[in-house]
Amino acid sequence: MPMNLKGRSLDSALNFTTEQIKYLLDLSIELKKAKYQGLHTNNRPLVGKNIAIMFQKDSTRTRCAFEVAAADLGASCTYIGPAGSNFGKKESIEDTALVLGQFYDGIEFRGFAQEDVDALVKYSGVPVWNGLTDAEHPTQMLADYMTMMEFLGDLKGKKVVFAGDIKNNVARSIMIGAAFTGMHVVLCGPKSQHEIVKNAPSHKPVYEACLKLFERNGGSVSFSDNKLEAAKGAHVIYTDVWVSLGEDFSLFEPRIKELGAFQVDMDMIKAANEDVIFLHCLPAFHDDHTQFSMEIKKQFGEKYPVVATGAMEVTDEVFQSKYNKSIEQAGNRMHSIKAVILATIGY
Repeated sequence: MPMNLKGRSLDSALNFTTEQIKYLLDLSIELKKAKYQGLHTNNRPLVGKNIAIMFQKDSTRTRCAFEVAAADLGASCTYIGPAGSNFGKKESIEDTALVLGQFYDGIEFRGFAQEDVDALVKYSGVPVWNGLTDAEHPTQMLADYMTMMEFLGDLKGKKVVFAGDIKNNVARSIMIGAAFTGMHVVLCGPKSQHEIVKNAPSHKPVYEACLKLFERNGGSVSFSDNKLEAAKGAHVIYTDVWVSLGEDFSLFEPRIKELGAFQVDMDMIKAANEDVIFLHCLPAFHDDHTQFSMEIKKQFGEKYPVVATGAMEVTDEVFQSKYNKSIEQAGNRMHSIKAVILATIGY
């Protein structure tokens, strides 16, 4: 039965209830099945609707997922890139929101500050979807947990390990998703980051909100600085890049020193549950086939053997293995985003 989410914004997943998140996950899977059956060509419920997708940060998956999802639903889609508007430069975010809200039925925003998404929600008067901010990545989280459901079935009581920079937006979203689904999440990273996640002013409210959800839904959050211990019994091992898009290249060396011990390798996979899956929000540095990874290999490979092949957060052996489900996970971005668009401006 459809749940009434019309007019809602996905600014933060924590603004939704457990039942609403589960509804979006189930709808994502339903829409994927319909797509594979070709049923989407006969049912385009958003004909006449228009959405805008705004990007301060470039993205392959988020942009393509929104554009294809909109097309499948019958809506038009306007892409506004980093240099494509005066947003926040010559025109205030508030004024931009007021104007775009008159043109469009929904707005996606991918950028830096969570406050920018909040302003779009406040002033545009239409649903706003967070395509990534420094605080959270809720559309990615939906695709992540949709993928886990497809490969693992019921998630309640299962274990997911996030290895690496546990204070970043993706790690936070994995913790939030685990709290909604009743999973046990282990945040595996440097000890110095454990207290940041629990007590830093920018993190503590989210951590405490998740603890309340765990009390309601089951599951738990714990911390580790030993990747092999953390991986024991894991059903999912997840990682993300060590330096995010928009951060300076000079951060790579200190991040390699800080996070090198948490590279996902086959030893970690072998320590996990036999049906473990590996996930990554992509792009992934697993070989030397990108400009960045080749440069890392040249500059730091001799000094830091962990990046000697150009691989950083995950080895190529893991990425090329049967355990890697990140490509299917990336495909699910479109289906889960379609669910969000349909639920918030369609029903």
